[in-house]
Amino acid sequence: MDSRKIPKPTIKRLAIFHRCLENLVISGVSSISSKDFADRLGIKASQVRKDLSYFGEFGKRGVGYNTELLLDSISEILGIRKRWNTCIVGMGNLGMALANYPGLSKSGFVAKALFDNNPNKIGMPMPNNLAIESTAKLKEIVKSRNIEIGVITVPASAAQSTADLLTEAGIKGIVNFAPIRISLPQGIINEEIDISASFRSLAFSMTYGSSKKGIKH
Repeated sequence: MDSRKIPKPTIKRLAIFHRCLENLVISGVSSISSKDFADRLGIKASQVRKDLSYFGEFGKRGVGYNTELLLDSISEILGIRKRWNTCIVGMGNLGMALANYPGLSKSGFVAKALFDNNPNKIGMPMPNNLAIESTAKLKEIVKSRNIEIGVITVPASAAQSTADLLTEAGIKGIVNFAPIRISLPQGIINEEIDISASFRSLAFSMTYGSSKKGIKH
């Protein structure tokens, strides 16, 4: 499978499919039609079928999808069966929240190091037997703990230098929460998450969505 041919919105929807399927399995729902599944997701059944078609054939006509089997397949597609060693750089409010969020480790993203350059935070105990460590030791620690993913939660002014430090340490993928785009060498995977942009998009939809035709939520 050539991941370059898979539209990015499809990958994002697969992650939402996965979360929905987890809830269905926990609730004891063993099978679901594409229409019912799509209704839960707020999209069309044809979109569900199209997204899944990139990866093979799933479900049976007239029967629907086996929720456990589909969950297992999507877990494999997304690569979350594997345990991904992760580090977080920037232990402000957002970094702290991510470090304390159990959903990341449950999804296979295991925090192996937490970094900050504030001397008052160095050594602070954190969940999972971790402590905040100095950013000055980042390269050494990333390599010794086989960390593959770096999460940037520093201010915008420090985002690029942090990204440079992570790539020099051998990081393979970065999730950037800083409100600025970063430049990375070819081959390094980057996911930009601008939380404020989501709020602006929501504000636009709330302002115009109910009064203007053609605005889709």
